[in-house]
Amino acid sequence: MSGPRPRPEAAPRARALDLLARREHSRAELRRKLGGAGSDPAELDAVLDQLAAAGLQSDARYAESYVRSYAERGDGPLKIRQGLRQRGVDGSLIDAALEAAEVDWGERLESARAKRFGPGLPGERREQARQARFLAQRGFTTEAIRRRLTDTWEA
Repeated sequence: MSGPRPRPEAAPRARALDLLARREHSRAELRRKLGGAGSDPAELDAVLDQLAAAGLQSDARYAESYVRSYAERGDGPLKIRQGLRQRGVDGSLIDAALEAAEVDWGERLESARAKRFGPGLPGERREQARQARFLAQRGFTTEAIRRRLTDTWEA
């Protein structure tokens, strides 16, 4: 059981530390969660700067954790990139996290495809298109999808 939760009117630093104790957060997420009515934006920025300087909050670390987690779930790089953008992470940090993860996206794509549709590649054009749509929604690139399903696609 966790300790007592800080009250909403508690200091932003205490609330931020409580949130960070549970999981990594991007700076933008913390700002959104802590920036309710009556909060002082200057005080909030100062707290977030202090947390970053102390190494308690890091968008780079958050991005690495996010990439690892969502790649394990079977999401592709496009979906992961979009999720990080929505959470306010800088593009250069996203690129670095995707590169550092050293994920074999082709393997992840096949794993997601096989989990949903079974081990065999589709033979019919309609089924190929269905699988391609599914994989695109999971965030895999058209190029990677085509490369994987190309064995059975007619030229």
